[in-house]
Amino acid sequence: MARYTGPVCRLCRREGTKLFLKGDRCTSGKCALARRSTAPGQHGAANKKMREYGLQMREKQKTRRYYGILERQFVNYYEEAARKEGMTGENLICMLERRLDNVVYRMGFGSSHKEARQLVLHGHFTLNGKKVTIPSLLIKAGDVVAVKEASRDSVKFKTLAEAAANQTAPKWLEVKAEEMTAKVLALPAREDVDFDFNEQLVVEFYSK
Repeated sequence: MARYTGPVCRLCRREGTKLFLKGDRCTSGKCALARRSTAPGQHGAANKKMREYGLQMREKQKTRRYYGILERQFVNYYEEAARKEGMTGENLICMLERRLDNVVYRMGFGSSHKEARQLVLHGHFTLNGKKVTIPSLLIKAGDVVAVKEASRDSVKFKTLAEAAANQTAPKWLEVKAEEMTAKVLALPAREDVDFDFNEQLVVEFYSK
C-alpha cells in the first residue's frame, strides 16, 4: 500500500478525532475537524451504526494514521508485539512510541509526526553521536537523540528549540531544548501515552 498523499485533514474527519497531522493548525480555529466534524464524502453526515468489525478497523486505522505508518509496517509491529511477553496491545503502542521519528516529535522538534520523520530522513539528527536517517529505528533506554551540530544554527531549528522549551516532554525523556538534545531515561510505558487509543480493539482486529 502506497503512502497517503491526499489532504490529511480528511483523515482526522474520517476517524472523528484530531490526529495532529498538521501541527499548529490542529489546535487553531482553522482545524477542519472543528469546522466540519462529519466524515468526508457524499454520505459522511449519515448516522451509521458501526458493527464490531467496523469499530476494530477504525481503531486500527486511527492508530496507524496517528503514527504515520503503512499497513505492512503496522502488521509487522503487531506481530512483533504479539511475540513479546505481556499485553500485546500495550507492547504495540510502546513499540510505536520508541520509533525515532516519534521521539523527535515528543522532544518538540517537529510540529507533527510527518515533519519529524522528514527531519530525520534529511539527516538533521544524531543517535548517540552518530548521524541517523532511519525514522523507524527503535530507541533504547540510555540513548541520546540530538540535533546535528551543523543544523543547530539554522533558523528552522532555533524556532523549533524555542517551541520545544515551552512544551512538556513525557517523563521517559529528559529534553534539554536549549542544547537540542534528549536522553531516553526509560522505555515508554502505556500510561505515558496521552493519546486516546483503545489498543484492545486493534488486537481483536488482527486476531481474527
